[in-house]
Amino acid sequence: MFSNTLKRLFFLLLVKPVVFIGLGLNLFNRERLPGSGPAIIAANHNSHLDTMVLMSLFPVRQLPKVRPVAAADYFLRNRLLAWFALRVIGIIPLDRQGGVSKEDLFAECKAALANGEILLLFPEGSRGDPEQMQPLRKGVYHLARSVDGVAVTPVVMHGLGRAMPKGGSMIVPFNCDVVVGEAHYPGDSADDFIERLSRTFEEQLDQCLTRRVEE
Repeated sequence: MFSNTLKRLFFLLLVKPVVFIGLGLNLFNRERLPGSGPAIIAANHNSHLDTMVLMSLFPVRQLPKVRPVAAADYFLRNRLLAWFALRVIGIIPLDRQGGVSKEDLFAECKAALANGEILLLFPEGSRGDPEQMQPLRKGVYHLARSVDGVAVTPVVMHGLGRAMPKGGSMIVPFNCDVVVGEAHYPGDSADDFIERLSRTFEEQLDQCLTRRVEE
């Protein structure tokens, strides 16, 4: 209960003002975000800001049920960061070092979905170069298939890689876009699902105002 209160206060008093006032955020189709779980948000990833922006899109009351899936080797590397990541942000740590089976790797994610939570996933696997998409991995498909009725909502962000690029520690006030797509159900083929999701990401990128300015 204390962690949930802390999480709500952190986003209400600090993160949301930074995202919606400090950043010039162009937000499209926010109404497509799931109102409840189980559900998965699949987003592109090339900034430390990505998770904070995604979580800020949800009402404060809903945040305890919104769980980012994040790299254990990064977020649990020291006690202070681990406490913040687990207790305030509420991450589900994912072991990227290959020390566990695939079944155990997603065990906590599956339990969260079964508990009606909303997972935030970055199917590229890691942060790439600013504003450059990497190939999508199939883990998001297998996780969506693990619990009946789970849909994957694609979200594309553009500009955050410049606002806080990989390796950066300061926020630079660039205009940024967030485009929420229509939900996809996994279907029977991982290859078909990943192709559909990749195509949707490209279509969403075409809607980004900041990308049009760059072109």
